[in-house]
Amino acid sequence: MKTGILWDLDGTLLDTLEDLHDGVNHALSRFGLPGRTMEEVRSFVGNGARNLMIRALDGRADIEEAVAAFHAYYDVHCIGKTRPYPGILQALEALGKKYPMAIVTNKPHSAAKPLCDKYFPGLYARGEIAGTPRKPAPDALIAAMAEIGADTCIYVGDSEVDVTTAKNTGVPCLTVLWGFRDREDLEKVGAEHFCQKPEDLTAAIEEIIHGQ
Repeated sequence: MKTGILWDLDGTLLDTLEDLHDGVNHALSRFGLPGRTMEEVRSFVGNGARNLMIRALDGRADIEEAVAAFHAYYDVHCIGKTRPYPGILQALEALGKKYPMAIVTNKPHSAAKPLCDKYFPGLYARGEIAGTPRKPAPDALIAAMAEIGADTCIYVGDSEVDVTTAKNTGVPCLTVLWGFRDREDLEKVGAEHFCQKPEDLTAAIEEIIHGQ
């Protein structure tokens, strides 16, 4: 049985928070609404752009117009302040020599593709695509495993959505602690395997694989 490693993007591989914060506040400004703080946006991220804007708006404006305004700004500026977390590129290089890998994210594919092409060229990446249910549905993970020829996988993510997605897919989740959620919140949804820093990713993944 071939095991792959599937990765979440925001809060796991890339620190996208500042660009997301700018995109949210640009959209809110179109309606004359006050901006959200960085911490508020941090708590809103994880279930796609539409849900991000629903939480940011809190019923104060038309959601369709707000999502369109967010996309119009963010799809152009998504690379501005976003960077891989320190140590991520080295971890992916090491793990990619042993395991097939892919990225599966709820970020709209229009933004996920240029980011992944820039920072992770050659790695199969799948953003939110019309017709495929977003995480925590298992569909995108199953499709990505088929694409990279894996029979099963470990899903690496940073949020409650990622933990639930792995459960729904029937695979283990390695939860990273440098992302957008606190350990206490992640434990509440059943997270069991944690990684404190990117330098520990290889050891943490190997421990899960050999413990299965």
